[in-house]
Amino acid sequence: MIMLTKRQYDLVNGRRQKSDVIAYQIRQSFRPGEITAEEANKVGYELAMRFTKGKHAFVVATHTDRQHIHNHVIFNSTALDGTRKFRDFFFSALAVQRLSDLICLEHQLSIIEKKPYRERQKRVLYPPKESNRDRLCEIIDTILADKPGDYEAFLQKLEQQGYEVKRGKYTAVKGKGQKRFIRFRTLGTGYGEDEIKAVLEGKANHQPYQKKQPKEQPFQLLVDIQGKMAEGKSVGYKKWATKFNLKEMSKTLLFLQEQKIGSAEELRERAAAATERYHAMGDFIKAAEARLTQIAVLKTHIINYAKTRPAYDAYRKSGYSKKFLEAHREEITLHKAAKAAFDEAGMKKLPKVKELDAEYAKLLIKKKAAYPDYRKARDEMQQLMKAQKSVELFFAEDKSNLRPQHTR
Repeated sequence: MIMLTKRQYDLVNGRRQKSDVIAYQIRQSFRPGEITAEEANKVGYELAMRFTKGKHAFVVATHTDRQHIHNHVIFNSTALDGTRKFRDFFFSALAVQRLSDLICLEHQLSIIEKKPYRERQKRVLYPPKESNRDRLCEIIDTILADKPGDYEAFLQKLEQQGYEVKRGKYTAVKGKGQKRFIRFRTLGTGYGEDEIKAVLEGKANHQPYQKKQPKEQPFQLLVDIQGKMAEGKSVGYKKWATKFNLKEMSKTLLFLQEQKIGSAEELRERAAAATERYHAMGDFIKAAEARLTQIAVLKTHIINYAKTRPAYDAYRKSGYSKKFLEAHREEITLHKAAKAAFDEAGMKKLPKVKELDAEYAKLLIKKKAAYPDYRKARDEMQQLMKAQKSVELFFAEDKSNLRPQHTR
């Protein structure tokens, strides 16, 4: 269709350019989770129709390969009737942006709010790209959370996710577009074959993979110039340290302005509150982990107790026969261990496995949801304590400079 209209344009106007613009592209993005792919495609179609006024052929491709759904609107530079071409006018991008914002508002969708230049924040730390191993670990976490019946069912769920599974001495998988297989044992702690099997059998708990985020240090601690000079540092070191301290103190002051901290007393209070909040969240996560472990152990004992009860009853009816004990030692040992655990916990009535599963799932969700706030509280505490230490060192240095110098 595109080439046909261009050929028609050549015949009608008798013009043929060596370097011709074939088509133009418009990119339109939406906030994550706010719109479906089908709705986004309709919005992109409306944008293309209203911008080209229906006079140019176009294609709307809606992509879902990123966290945010986005459209690629590609329209022919030549009109449908082949009589004229689109002229890219000055500020055409601004016109497209305004039209897109208007259509999004009509569909009750979010738009980017313009901020004054001074209020804009420049992104200095870019998020790292997700590797194939990170993606595989996240998919394994999701599958284990669904609790498949056995290891083979676990591998089948991986195949349903688009992974090619190579069974053998060491299980390895390969995703779409990957060149090499990845062995489970190379993914790190908690993702080996034996560890996954232990989780599926209820003998261990799975700790989801926590990706380490790169840390940006807003400022460093100030250098104790007087102490370093007393150690015999040179005059050149003093000049460097003075400049370094001025730069780091400027960063500290900028941080205090951003946090709207106006005094040293307020800084100490904020640092103490952040420390208390960090420890409180840490205690909650530790308590949740302890309860999750307790539930997993209790569930294992309940299942073992139910499975081995017939064997233990037969053992008791046999008059605790040694011969019967030797023949069923494993079952009887598991039964006794389960009963001892119940007695130690003072449990008169055993909870149902379904109730424990429900409690485990809820607690696991709460624990996962607490991790981002926990890391945020930790970073805030570290920044405030560093700022507090820098301020204290700065004033200590300033006071030492005010002391009278004795001359001989």
